[in-house]
Amino acid sequence: MPIHLENVGIAVRDLEEAIAFFTDLGLTVVGRDTVSGDWTDTAVGLDGNHARIAMLQTPDGNGRLELFEYIHPDAIETSPTLPNEIGMHRVAFSVDDIDEALRIAARHGCRPLRGVGTYGDSYKLSYLRGPSGILVMLAEDLTKS
Repeated sequence: MPIHLENVGIAVRDLEEAIAFFTDLGLTVVGRDTVSGDWTDTAVGLDGNHARIAMLQTPDGNGRLELFEYIHPDAIETSPTLPNEIGMHRVAFSVDDIDEALRIAARHGCRPLRGVGTYGDSYKLSYLRGPSGILVMLAEDLTKS
């Protein structure tokens, strides 16, 4: 059976804030909607599911994020995921210039957890907290320079 990754879904506290962050990094909004009703209750497994959603796409067209902000039921705040916790971990992006990507993230109040590390002669990498505490990894491929 063929399988294809459709998107990664992320619940956010503030949809507009998250859209601004990811579009500044280079993603494009390809759709927006407000969803509710029996079909969403069934598909998501949550009674009274009502959310505002936005689908964002990477410039190469291969990666998509679905961001959603719950209208009902109320969103449940949790502690931000730590890099060593089991479960949904992070979303990662390749960037041409990690320093520029970090400057863009900083305009949104998002800074590296510790700094930028270099993996051999291959990658410069950094984890940061994006909007709603989302862990975001940025990676610059040094072999393309």
